[in-house]
Amino acid sequence: MTIETTNCFLVEKFGDEIRSRLSAVPLPELGSGEVIVEVSHSSLNYKDAMAATGHPGIVKNFPHVPGVDAVGTVVESQDERYQPGDQVIATGHELGVERWGGWASHLIAPGDWLVKLPASLTPAESMTLGTAGFTAAQSVAALLKYGRTPEDGKVIISGATGGVGSISVMLLAKLGFDVVAITGKTDRHDWLKQLGATTVAGREELSGNEKRPLLKGEFAAGIDTVGGGVLATMLKKIEHRGCVACCGVTGGGELPTTVYPFILRGIALFGIDSAWCPDDLRKEIWNKLATDWKLDQLLDAKIDLSLTTVSAAVEQILDGKFAGRGVIHLSE
Repeated sequence: MTIETTNCFLVEKFGDEIRSRLSAVPLPELGSGEVIVEVSHSSLNYKDAMAATGHPGIVKNFPHVPGVDAVGTVVESQDERYQPGDQVIATGHELGVERWGGWASHLIAPGDWLVKLPASLTPAESMTLGTAGFTAAQSVAALLKYGRTPEDGKVIISGATGGVGSISVMLLAKLGFDVVAITGKTDRHDWLKQLGATTVAGREELSGNEKRPLLKGEFAAGIDTVGGGVLATMLKKIEHRGCVACCGVTGGGELPTTVYPFILRGIALFGIDSAWCPDDLRKEIWNKLATDWKLDQLLDAKIDLSLTTVSAAVEQILDGKFAGRGVIHLSE
């Protein structure tokens, strides 16, 4: 079976102007070790929104197809591990960044970038998780590996209505933790409690305006999806020998803190790297999300999109007004 074209969300640059359109474009020739996947679903992440608007920190070459996540069926393979008919997930690596991504009817990816879709996950569930869920699960795993248990105390989560934040809330609640969810969206407090948050607080909890190097230790651990001053304030509020997993940069890449949370309270700060997560850990995390950590209410966070409606959602996520997980349907 030979696939010659892909129907995609194409981002182009004309001088200083960025434009996007739906287009049918030729697929390149399949290389050694590569796989053609017929995509059924993709997702909307903050990085995808940046790519869709041609952000120079994400997109280096034009034209470009966003989509750091995809799930679908193998239609042609030059990798003996994957055969036509196999259902596979593609996340991270250079997908949707250096290489055309999942906002397309078909994509080509190296076999090393794929994992087989676990039998107990549907394609829609896998993309409701996507990179956001995978990142959330890695963050939770980091806290558990450090030794945090529900008995240790509360866990604070910044950016809780976003993809990573909302799935972190669900995962930690499932594991029995007392979750404090932080959001600036006052209309989403009840929703976060439905997902499992014990307490919901506004952004002022982590406002970053307090200049003291340490604040009262209130939390056993934290997951930060924002960065900048929010992360700095979170570190000041972690109890002795607590820990924080950080995985976001929407609030800025600078970290205006001191060494005091680390040398006076022995706090550990873990960086979560989803794009280049080792393959064995990637498979382990996906299997956890499909079994022990499978979320009964996962689809409550799903917002259905298509390539014709995703542009509006891109604007919302860049403006901080999007809540939940956008799942793009390609096969309908």
